[in-house]
Amino acid sequence: AECKRLLQEGSIEEVKKKIQDLLIRKEGPADELYYLLGNAYRKQQNWQMAINNYSEAISINPESPAREARSMLLDILNFYHKDLYNP
Repeated sequence: AECKRLLQEGSIEEVKKKIQDLLIRKEGPADELYYLLGNAYRKQQNWQMAINNYSEAISINPESPAREARSMLLDILNFYHKDLYNP
């Protein structure tokens, strides 16, 4: 919940550090943490890292909301920025 709030407030670097720390300590649902980390990277327009983290969340939980987020991001990149990522 705190990570979601920080992400909404725009504290992206703080969120990334906190989530990575939680993942290292194996605290919290990993699929949700990877999804939130993907959202943080997406806000920074780091498309490849966003896709990577969404993919990790999906590999843990195929029903993760990261599935839809990844699909939408890939659709957008396919339409607008074919040169910005390498699937």
